Amino acid sequence: MSLSIILAVVLGIGVGYFLIPDCFFSYTGIITDIGLCLLLFFAGMDIGKQKGVFKDLKKMGFRILLVPLMIIIGSIFGSIVGGFLLKMPINESGAVGAGLGWYTLSSVMLTNYSTELSAIAFLTNVVREIIALIVVPLIARYIGYLECIAPCGATAMDTALPVVSRSTNSQTTIISFVSGVILSLVVPILVSIMIKI
Repeated sequence: MSLSIILAVVLGIGVGYFLIPDCFFSYTGIITDIGLCLLLFFAGMDIGKQKGVFKDLKKMGFRILLVPLMIIIGSIFGSIVGGFLLKMPINESGAVGAGLGWYTLSSVMLTNYSTELSAIAFLTNVVREIIALIVVPLIARYIGYLECIAPCGATAMDTALPVVSRSTNSQTTIISFVSGVILSLVVPILVSIMIKI
């Protein structure tokens, strides 16, 4: 799976650079949305056919919230450590990490603060998503199913969900979706708080 993802990205870069006319790019957002909706539809079908999964999640109760909580703590702490090594202020590096992989929102929110920081947030969170799509199958195979949700961050509910679904089981897919929804909801709050520290 990881190899096919890398090949798809490389092939897309080549086709976009050499073959596709510029007028086509005004439609890529719509095409991407349709493709993503189809992927999520099939992931949902897979979840729906597993009747016992919802009972298992009900048994977990509020413990399911530990997954997004640990992702938030790890993401912000890791970005602060990285920022320290790069001699960035704590509030700036923390705000980049608080994007949790949602590159479009976090970069827009930081534009008023600094265009340079906005670009850093965009690139950091795009790279996070690409790395997540590559490593999720490896983490699922060699470390564990639950652990493969962490690199996805907020994308665990959308772009990364099909990869999580294919690499794990239905219970982990639902936890991934719930985690992604929670993380997406807190991104605007966390970015705002971190940049003002």
